[in-house]
Amino acid sequence: MSNAIALRPENQIAATMADIERMAAAVAKSGLFPGMKTQEQATALMLLAHAEGMHPAIAARDFDVIQGRPAKKSEAMMRDFMRSGGKVEWHALTDELADATFSHPQGGSLRLNWDMERAKKAGLGGKDNWSKFRRQMLRARLISEGVRTVYPLATSGMYVPEEVQDFDSKSMADVTPPAEPAPQAPSRSDFTPPAQPVTLYPFDYGEGQVSDLTGTDWLVQAEIALSQDTAASWWEANEATFYQIQEAATEKKVKKAMAACSRVLDLAHAVTNTQP
Repeated sequence: MSNAIALRPENQIAATMADIERMAAAVAKSGLFPGMKTQEQATALMLLAHAEGMHPAIAARDFDVIQGRPAKKSEAMMRDFMRSGGKVEWHALTDELADATFSHPQGGSLRLNWDMERAKKAGLGGKDNWSKFRRQMLRARLISEGVRTVYPLATSGMYVPEEVQDFDSKSMADVTPPAEPAPQAPSRSDFTPPAQPVTLYPFDYGEGQVSDLTGTDWLVQAEIALSQDTAASWWEANEATFYQIQEAATEKKVKKAMAACSRVLDLAHAVTNTQP
């Protein structure tokens, strides 16, 4: 049976997004944590802490933002590594050499070291912090490499601030594709009605009153006309036009117009006492 201890950070609580945003605003406004200068930075890191089961405020203690990049402090990495069952045996820690063995029930055991010769080969030895704080810089590099190798879960997927500040400070190229312009609704001035011919049919209201109507309007008026006392004479004057409309409706398979034609024809048959 493994002796590994699951990573369970302290003070785990349930927090809503509103809670995290309020805490982030307070942390950024306080100025007590130079690594979190904006509410957005604090919110992002607090969400990460919360996702790992920590109290969101722990993010202010364990994380930094260096040159716009998130970083996890070396002591936080070490704390999470040891809490999860890891062990570190230090063999040397001086201004010239950091040497230790990292072991974990799930990741095995490995001895690593960082010295100034290695730092110089990496182009780090001449930098300001490497000149003033050699031991601390060597220690941070060794912890990051050792924990990342033996039990990477404790790194939260980040590097330590001492590494991040040595990254190339040149801004990364923005490879985000340009956003496509949102489609705009056409204005009334841009609207062009479809160029479809509209057939007009003469409608005789009687007593010499004639008007041109579309087929649908014509059929509506026809049903009204065939309900009047003058229905017989009206049908005699407009029968030919009706059959034109019926033929057009049947040819184009316009169901509503075909149904209207059937009603008109039924009314006409009733008026003239003829058989279909």
